Amino acid sequence: MTSTTFPNGVRARPAACPPAARPGASYQLDLPADDRLPLARGWLWLGLAALIGSGVFSILLVAARTPWVNQWLPTADFFHVALVLHVDLSVLVWFVALAGVLWSLHGEARAQGLGRWALGITGAGTLAMALAPFVQPGAPIMANYIPVLDSPLFLAGLVAFGAGAALLVLRDLWTAPRLGLQWAGRGALHFGLRAAAIATAVALLSFAWSWAVLPTSLHGKAYYEILFWGGGHALQFTWTLLMLVAWLWLASSCGAPILLTPRVVLALLALALAGVFVTPWAYLAHDVASVEHRNLLTWAMRLGGGPAILPVGLAVVLAMALQRNLSPAMRPLRAALLASVLLFASGGVIGIFINGSNVRIPAHYHGCIVGVTLALMGAVYRLLPALGYRAAQGRMATWQPWVYGLGQLMHIIGLVWSGGYGVQRKVAGAEQVLRSTAEIAGMGLMGLGGLVAIIGGLLFVVVTLRAMQPQARSSAAGRQP
Repeated sequence: MTSTTFPNGVRARPAACPPAARPGASYQLDLPADDRLPLARGWLWLGLAALIGSGVFSILLVAARTPWVNQWLPTADFFHVALVLHVDLSVLVWFVALAGVLWSLHGEARAQGLGRWALGITGAGTLAMALAPFVQPGAPIMANYIPVLDSPLFLAGLVAFGAGAALLVLRDLWTAPRLGLQWAGRGALHFGLRAAAIATAVALLSFAWSWAVLPTSLHGKAYYEILFWGGGHALQFTWTLLMLVAWLWLASSCGAPILLTPRVVLALLALALAGVFVTPWAYLAHDVASVEHRNLLTWAMRLGGGPAILPVGLAVVLAMALQRNLSPAMRPLRAALLASVLLFASGGVIGIFINGSNVRIPAHYHGCIVGVTLALMGAVYRLLPALGYRAAQGRMATWQPWVYGLGQLMHIIGLVWSGGYGVQRKVAGAEQVLRSTAEIAGMGLMGLGGLVAIIGGLLFVVVTLRAMQPQARSSAAGRQP
């Protein structure tokens, strides 16, 4: 570094070089302040209602599987009814509702009437499903992806929910902003949200296709297993894409630059979407009731999203490890992000060791599904100020993702432990046939972890509802945190 001498003989000091900024890209979503906000708030309320209902049924579900406690409960049929509602509310309704929040803000401010119809029909379908066990009970059918009750009210509610979800996807694809040729992080995340909507459209078409071609001779579990197999696999691409978008957004919201360029992220998101297009090929190439159809969809799901998840997950964890001086408002976002990555990775590792039909299978998908749930919980915390509410701050908001995540980790470790002894899935009470002390201890750990996770889920509802209290509403409805 050299100095400069002016004609008058005065020597100027060299300018100090600014500190080098950490390399990396920022990934943010547009958060509008217009008439899209009421629609997004409506979807958020539906998601919270689904979580509350799911929490009630999860308490009954964990109790039905926990040694000594389950003897005070009704028969195993009670367990299966609780399992149906827990799965459908905590996965199907919660995920679609949070997708509705993001898609409502992502799309342009038009077709609001279509959005309101989508929300109303989806909400009515959810209410019918939740009331069915008490108003019009039916036998539980434990089909994969979407278990059902053989009740006209429940099935009508499920059809209505699907119709509302179809309107939601139609509106997003119709109003989605043009991506253009720019490669900024914002554009990559908008592509991810649009890709999730496309994957959902493929799933809905798959459900309709299966229903149209299914043999009328099939009944009960065999019928619903085939009906939901293709669309259920396609929905996994939707959940994966939403999680990846949330991971990148949460890390950037914490001020952590991501060491993946927007071009690379966009390519990874496109790769995560590509596998869903195996679905129509499976329908065209094989009969829906064939083993080939089933295996092709399973193969596509296993290989489709994996190549994108690993690099994005490593990038956000590294970015957060290098982040210093995080503000108190951002700590709940960091907690949700890291807990999400931990649970999803745990579920993925468990999936490698699945052998046979035992409780290792629910351990695998509980880890992955809870990983998505925690990412969406973090997205809710990020969105609250933009929706006109207070930010989720304080110790409870920061500890909530860890309580929920560590409880679920205990839950799935207990299931893996018991699965090693051959404890079967989708059974409870005496049907579990727990013979050894180790089997009882494993399922006991599962029950304790489930209880801790329920507390963590309750804390999320409490934190969010506190921020959403009417007196807590911000005067600047669209202000971003």
